[in-house]
Amino acid sequence: MKNIQKVGAAIFVLGFLIFSILPFIGTYQLGKTIVEANVKDIHRETMVDIMSPMYGKVYDSNFAFIKDFKQYFNTYNDQLKSNQEWDKVIWDNYAFDLTKASSLGPVANNPYFYLGISVLVAVIGALLYILPLYRSEPEGIKNNGIFFSSMKAKGFLGILTGTYLILFYIVLYWFPEYMTNLVIAVDPISMALSGNPASQWFLYGLIYTLAIFVMGIRMFRKYRGNKYQTLRTASVMFFQLSFAFILPEILVLFNQPWHDFKNIWPLDYSFFYDYRMEGMLSSGALGMFMLIWGIILIVLGVPLLTYFYGKRWYCSWVCGCGGLAETLGDPYRQLSDKTVKSWKIERYLIHGVLVFAVLMTALTIGNYFSGFSFLGDATNQLHSIYGFAIGSAFAGVIGTGFYPLMGNRVWCRFGCPLAAYLGMVQRFKSRFRITTNGGQCISCGNCSTYCEMGIDVRWYAQRGQNIVRSSCVGCGVCSAVCPRGVLKLENGDEEGRINDMPIIIGNKSITIKS
Repeated sequence: MKNIQKVGAAIFVLGFLIFSILPFIGTYQLGKTIVEANVKDIHRETMVDIMSPMYGKVYDSNFAFIKDFKQYFNTYNDQLKSNQEWDKVIWDNYAFDLTKASSLGPVANNPYFYLGISVLVAVIGALLYILPLYRSEPEGIKNNGIFFSSMKAKGFLGILTGTYLILFYIVLYWFPEYMTNLVIAVDPISMALSGNPASQWFLYGLIYTLAIFVMGIRMFRKYRGNKYQTLRTASVMFFQLSFAFILPEILVLFNQPWHDFKNIWPLDYSFFYDYRMEGMLSSGALGMFMLIWGIILIVLGVPLLTYFYGKRWYCSWVCGCGGLAETLGDPYRQLSDKTVKSWKIERYLIHGVLVFAVLMTALTIGNYFSGFSFLGDATNQLHSIYGFAIGSAFAGVIGTGFYPLMGNRVWCRFGCPLAAYLGMVQRFKSRFRITTNGGQCISCGNCSTYCEMGIDVRWYAQRGQNIVRSSCVGCGVCSAVCPRGVLKLENGDEEGRINDMPIIIGNKSITIKS
């Protein structure tokens, strides 16, 4: 079994290295017809003229190609800006589209092959590493030296992994032209699903889904014998594959707006943007259903389901962000900060993001119904600020890139506005709680160690006090790793949900408030 794992690890590393090298191979050549085919009508004549010095020149790398593109493109725009001719400035960035269309390398000629030797090989290697553990390890969760692991305890491998993830997200969000070969490799899959060439977002969605599936299989192995964990993992795998990846692409195939039916405002912060509203309203009955369904989820779905089941119904069973955190991020869950200082930062930060999202959305809706006379173009600037600071930098770069540095729920814990909304309902009006049996607690600390949300679960367990926290996502791992069955996830009557259990010290009774 160990030999199979070693082979699997080697195959995974090979596929991962090829995936990382692909963006740097191949040649690029721009022509007039490529520009005409890949820019908007309003910019076509101007772009054909701007890019003319590049026509016919063969570039040995995308770096050289992009360098020249930006030089000519930025020179044109900078001159207009200096003369304050703002109406002539080209605000669209065509770097990605033209770089992809100009690729002449081996990846463009044989995308199936390079997809196979990179992504597919990495998936096979990962599975060969994971699957033997079904037989070589007994059931039950142990710490297994996680605090001495270079990967799982902020060691060299963990820092290296975090750095790679951070760089990947930075390139994905702001410099996608440098990963055009990777996008080209998944073009055939995108064409099959939606009839359109792949974008960087399709590439990301595919890798995201594969990561949840491969690491979901690891979760089945790690928590085998635990029905709750098995069903929960299968649920996030299903919702990611069907609702977040395949269904939206099929909608595009039938000329409908791309839409993730499980994504809820304010996590789906662009739901009320003018282009989304117009896209839904102009798409007939299905578009109207998208709009009404989204509003029903916000107004009724979230409070009702959270009342009966706590925020776990979404954060641990449906959400794609939570799905990635629970699968790909599971090896890092013990890195979450359990200090009071971290908890205080968490409260102010996550509710601050929620307030930002609510205010931005209110202004957006007001401006939309006033015919854009309320804020005008300033609305787009507000959207850009939120999209950059929260949607990209926080949710992506920090939220996922910091898995090996701060634990797997950085975004969910400190930044997700929907988690804040769900949490307020769970804390003050919900039937969900985690009950404890203090008499059975042996203070092993497994529960606190594995709590990804930074809750000191042992503190509650030692006192026999119910755990009712707005941050708890109800993943149930604290219960799964408890060797004595002290913790239990329950949905019961509201009365008695929050219990202030007294601790008897000598002849004095001290009441601990939650």
